[in-house]
Amino acid sequence: MKACIQRVSRARVTVGGSVCGEIGRGMLVFLGVVRGDTEAEVAFLAEKVAGLRIFDDAAGKMNLSVREISGSVLVVSQFTLAADCRRGKRPSFTDAAPPEVAEEFYEKFITEFRVKEIPIKSGIFRAMMDVELVNDGPVTIWLDTKE
Repeated sequence: MKACIQRVSRARVTVGGSVCGEIGRGMLVFLGVVRGDTEAEVAFLAEKVAGLRIFDDAAGKMNLSVREISGSVLVVSQFTLAADCRRGKRPSFTDAAPPEVAEEFYEKFITEFRVKEIPIKSGIFRAMMDVELVNDGPVTIWLDTKE
């Protein structure tokens, strides 16, 4: 699984002009599921994201997690994170998991945050979405369970 995490002061996702997910301070997580991912990787990545200490403490040091700042998480499915651009100029998406698998793991990822009682919102799987965000920092973190 791949995740691009952005620390945000606010973010929202709309589908067809209607807001389907919106948060204030927290994290925007673009999530990509690749072929061969497992349920264990879903749990591992959710735990890693939930515990990332990317928010400033009183001394201005990145030392706090999203839970510790009472923040929220907005998750957006993004199969394009599985893009392979090594050959040619058009990305190949053959490494992306089939939609049925990707949706199942996307929903399990979201459930992991609900179980942890971290406020979570999401986009709509397979929908064309508009994502708006204000990156705080900017802070952007890349995670890949294969690395």
